[in-house]
Amino acid sequence: MIKNIIPAGVKSIVLIGFMGAGKTTAGKKLAEMLHRNFVDIDEEIEKEFQMPASEIFSKFGEQTFREKEKEMIRRLTQKEMYIISVGGGAFLQKEIRDICLAHCTVIFIEMSWDSWQERIPLIIASRPVLQDKSMDQIFELFKARQEIYNYHHKKISADTLDPEETAAAIAKIIE
Repeated sequence: MIKNIIPAGVKSIVLIGFMGAGKTTAGKKLAEMLHRNFVDIDEEIEKEFQMPASEIFSKFGEQTFREKEKEMIRRLTQKEMYIISVGGGAFLQKEIRDICLAHCTVIFIEMSWDSWQERIPLIIASRPVLQDKSMDQIFELFKARQEIYNYHHKKISADTLDPEETAAAIAKIIE
């Protein structure tokens, strides 16, 4: 069987990392810089359901959200010239990891726990997986997901970078 190989210059870019790492904000800036389309998977799911992710989780359950996430990622990773921001938990699904790694350039936006903690007040209300969790539980979730994020093509540390600097750093490493 002949595989359809996408040239690196037009391959879509998938941004992964823990929730609040800046995938969406930096991804939008990166899309502008590279003249590509930008898609945030979580935002697309919210549009389709016409409600925030936290409501989707409580009304339909996490499994429904994850199935829709998988369907969208499967479809979008087949396209060229996209910047795709995937939710913090999407990479937990092996099928999603495999699809993204096979068809796109996967960039891990890494943040240390100390830097990430500063963002909690900005994101906690909009992240269903953080609801009703203690700091110890959130730290355990953060640690557990770091192992999943080891599956990537390239990595950028965003601890000291603002979203524009993160986007510029990503653009530089994919050249």
